[in-house]
Amino acid sequence: MDRQHHKCRLFSQLSMNGSRFIYLFVGWTHDRTGKKTFFKSKNTRTLRCQGVRRFSGEKIFMPKIAIPLILAIATALRIITLRYRYLLGYDPYFHLAYIEESLKVGYWIKFYPLANAPWGDLIYKTGHPLGFYATPVYIWKVLKISLYNAFRVTPVIFGVLTIFFFYLTILNFYGKREAFFSSFFLSVMFGHVFRSMGGYYRGDNYMLFWYSIALFGISLALRRDKLTKRLPFYLIPALASGLVSAFWSAYYLMFIFLLLNITFLAIGAFILKKERYLFDSVILALSTALGALIANYLGKIVRYGMLGRNTWLGKITMEKLGIKLNNDIGDVYLFLHLKYLVPLAILLVLTLFLTSKMIKNEKHRLIFVSLILLVFAIIFSKFTTLKGLFLGFKIFSKLPIIETTHSKFSDLWLAYNIVIFLAPLFVLKSRKVSVTDFLLLGTIIPSLWMIYIWTRFLFIGSMAIAIMAGVGLVSLYELLLSRIKGRATLAVSLILMIIMPSITGALGFRTVLTERPLMNIHWERGLVWLRENSNENDIILAWWDYGGWIEYYTRRGTVAQMSPDEFVARYLLGRVSDQELMNLGVDYIIVSFDTALKFGAILRTANENEEGQFLIILPLVSKFGVLIFEYGSYKLIMKPGKKLEVLTTINGRTYIPKEVFVEHDGNITEVELHTHSNLYAYINLNYGYAVLMNEKTFNTTLAKLMFTNKYPMDYKLAYSDGGFIKIFKFEHPNVKIYRRDGKIIFKFENATGTKLEIVGFLDNGTKVFEKWYYVRGLREFELPAEVKGDVIRYTYTQEEKVLDRGIFLR
Repeated sequence: MDRQHHKCRLFSQLSMNGSRFIYLFVGWTHDRTGKKTFFKSKNTRTLRCQGVRRFSGEKIFMPKIAIPLILAIATALRIITLRYRYLLGYDPYFHLAYIEESLKVGYWIKFYPLANAPWGDLIYKTGHPLGFYATPVYIWKVLKISLYNAFRVTPVIFGVLTIFFFYLTILNFYGKREAFFSSFFLSVMFGHVFRSMGGYYRGDNYMLFWYSIALFGISLALRRDKLTKRLPFYLIPALASGLVSAFWSAYYLMFIFLLLNITFLAIGAFILKKERYLFDSVILALSTALGALIANYLGKIVRYGMLGRNTWLGKITMEKLGIKLNNDIGDVYLFLHLKYLVPLAILLVLTLFLTSKMIKNEKHRLIFVSLILLVFAIIFSKFTTLKGLFLGFKIFSKLPIIETTHSKFSDLWLAYNIVIFLAPLFVLKSRKVSVTDFLLLGTIIPSLWMIYIWTRFLFIGSMAIAIMAGVGLVSLYELLLSRIKGRATLAVSLILMIIMPSITGALGFRTVLTERPLMNIHWERGLVWLRENSNENDIILAWWDYGGWIEYYTRRGTVAQMSPDEFVARYLLGRVSDQELMNLGVDYIIVSFDTALKFGAILRTANENEEGQFLIILPLVSKFGVLIFEYGSYKLIMKPGKKLEVLTTINGRTYIPKEVFVEHDGNITEVELHTHSNLYAYINLNYGYAVLMNEKTFNTTLAKLMFTNKYPMDYKLAYSDGGFIKIFKFEHPNVKIYRRDGKIIFKFENATGTKLEIVGFLDNGTKVFEKWYYVRGLREFELPAEVKGDVIRYTYTQEEKVLDRGIFLR
């Protein structure tokens, strides 16, 4: 870059004569030829020099000190959650179960029978690329620790490595202090810690890791004056953008970021009259094309991303856009990237290059850029093919999950704490605007938009917030010190350099410290019992959030996992018949205390009107004489005695429930209070909580199973811990799979069926066998030798009526 690079060292000492600071500046600078010039100066007032270090703790900013310190802080915060025995969140359990099942059979399973039971899941079409699953396995083998612990520490390793490359990037782009504070903020902000902490394994952690490497490569290139010396470093973003495709199914965001980095680099070069960087923009655009080709090649080996030609989203996108992929390109986004986005980026750069010969005035150039951006915005808004890039956002935004809702201020505060207020300081840059600032706008602008539209993107956007806050804080510091004198400099240094970062770190530490696993001992005990007392082909129905850990602990198929399921929601509301359950081969139903907490989400997932239904859980707040359960404006008072007395207060008005169910020591006692109210209550003395609901909610399947002993005859309470988790067996004509002497036996319970359909599939999902067998009156049936396939799916019927279904790995 053509601006001089300054590296300064400042030693300060307090004069014994008065309270003034004596500054002794010793440093060196590079001119454009690379020659070093040494100099020193002394000033009893204020030293004004670009790059001067006025903070007395300057040594902490030296890379040899800063890097170990920041990485130590980052590691410390991310391993706090390793003190728990459970993983964080829901999805990691699904991923770990898949890894373990694949290791058990010796290959990466493509047709996974535990998911989407009784149909199974072609996980190579719905899951992540193999790098996502294989990485913990390699870490397990290298570190010689248990697979479980390797899985837990993998997010920490890549989260800390991201911060390392991020530090080096900002160091090259700006300087030591900006690098220190930006990387420090990224280290302690919960927005980044959350998805890189021990036990929370998510794919976007890999994207930020590879993106930090790509930016590092660009920063190395831009430090070189000659284009020929910069060229080799542009292979780094090409390789990084290609390799990220092996680790996360939504890796396309990295390509978007890089294209926007390229766009803003070109705009900055045009406005600042640094036309030589326009060539860099073209080369970077071509490097993303190379990255797309690498990603396409890897997709054939380790699976394509979520827009692969065989994925459901890829098929929908191709249908909407009216495009067909040839055998060379197997991913919709990669096709669009190579055919449209890269050429458009190069066209923009060439337009700016040609225009730079005609427009010399900076204001006129700024106006021209605004017009060009408007034209490109119209192109993206009018052309269906380019609009299709946002189709995934539209589809997932309709899902009733928290991750796809708009971020509120409370979300921003939790993720970034006071750093969110430091980020706007980025516009106060005390130094002259450079092409680097424009390049990073390609990271900042889309990140701010993503942070707003989905809370899921608070993690990905954390890098942009850290850049803005780190650079902005140093800019404010330099700006203030250039305008104040005397003792005020010490106050400014203390507040900006010490107090503000300390508060950020303390708030981040406190948030991490309060993070708890959603999995608990109650679930573990229930699921371990179920694994030991059920058959390998049994199918479990539970709220979709819990499908992952149900599969992990039971190794049984689940109806729903990983994404909202309308069928399960309708079942919990009593909208599903027994025949529909048999059509899915359901054998066990799990309800729980935390399922009741999701009653609102259940209504939304089932597309039910929330008006006219309510379910409120009240914790026990007092037990002196009478038991008081209270939450907000809801209160329930229970007076024990020969005759149970129960009163409820809602918004200041008192009611007597129509029926009360009290659970204690494994028994549920029903008490009718003979009132005309539309209110029902459940009181759990084992765990200290009460539930209030109206009649419509009381009549749902969830309420009947969880809070009463009035469930249908076809249901048998198989397991209960007294109020947190309950497991019911659905009694129906059932098929159990046994393995005996190397043979697979179908055993029929309540053998009223007449036919058994057996379908065989290869691991890639290809159907290779299908046949009906008559089994009227049989108690057992051996899997015939003629049956082919790695995965077996069966249907047990009484003439045309389905009695049971299932799937298992042969």
